[in-house]
Amino acid sequence: MKLQLSILDMVVMYQGDSVATTIENTVDFAKQAEELGYTRYWFTEHHNTHNLVCPSPALLITHVGANTTKLRLGAGGVMLPNHSPLRVAEDFALLAAIYKGRIDLGLGRAPGTDGLTALALRRTREAVYRYDFPEHLDELLHYFKRDFPDNAPFARIQFSPSEEVPAIYMLGSSNGGVNYAAERGLSFVFAAHMAPKNAVATLKHYNERFVPSTWNDKPHALVSIGVVVAATEQEAKRLAKPAQMYWARIFMGESRVALPTLDEAEHYEFTAAEQLTLAQMEGSILVGSAEQVATRIKALALAAHVDEVLTLTFYPTKASRLEGQRLLAEALDI
Repeated sequence: MKLQLSILDMVVMYQGDSVATTIENTVDFAKQAEELGYTRYWFTEHHNTHNLVCPSPALLITHVGANTTKLRLGAGGVMLPNHSPLRVAEDFALLAAIYKGRIDLGLGRAPGTDGLTALALRRTREAVYRYDFPEHLDELLHYFKRDFPDNAPFARIQFSPSEEVPAIYMLGSSNGGVNYAAERGLSFVFAAHMAPKNAVATLKHYNERFVPSTWNDKPHALVSIGVVVAATEQEAKRLAKPAQMYWARIFMGESRVALPTLDEAEHYEFTAAEQLTLAQMEGSILVGSAEQVATRIKALALAAHVDEVLTLTFYPTKASRLEGQRLLAEALDI
């Protein structure tokens, strides 16, 4: 089967841009992706960040959906601990009714933010410290399938008059997330941009443990990976340095970090601690010419037994991202 290519967008705000400009850029990225033949375009959920404009995937989906016609749109994902299952079910049933056959709901187990912000989102300390993801996941699935047991407390709730439902995906970078997907027969996305060395083993585990369900009669998995692509390897490495600086600082504990510009990155020397962090991240972002990165993506998809790859695009400018999306699509002949 021909490899499919998709995008997972963190909606990065470039220095000097406004939120409005960032959203306009996102629409342009999605429209180009649709024209080039990308399969889907997903949004992450992050809160209390300095330069990520993605607190609400559902709102971003609504806006981009109105500016595209066939591109699948989704959340990669909704961080379920931050929301009531009913609220998520209502939002995504409505989106599925508006954009029929185009909506995906990826579900994450983590809050996607710091502890204080998690408290602000959930309102009580009990909600922050109690691990009730399995119950909330099952409640959400019951809403969509309309199959609560008769004696269940929420069985009488008519959450939506629409019969349309999104495609459901479980996200994960460890055996925790993959087990929920396999046991409930859900599609699964492995976050290789977070744990590239575990991708093949985890997806093998998913395929072996998968239980057929009303959602899927056989395993269905994707893998996500970071990319920076340019016409030459040298140019790609130049474009990747701001992202490397950004993630090194994030993983070393800095919270209010802006994406460095190319000028800031040009003469920057990484500290020994930052170099160690970058070494630990090796493989999470594929950097090179379009042909080089396409070859590595094909190898990853083959080893992981998937036919679709979600790419996180870590470019320092709008122009370089549009060019990178185009070059990779052409190299993979999507």
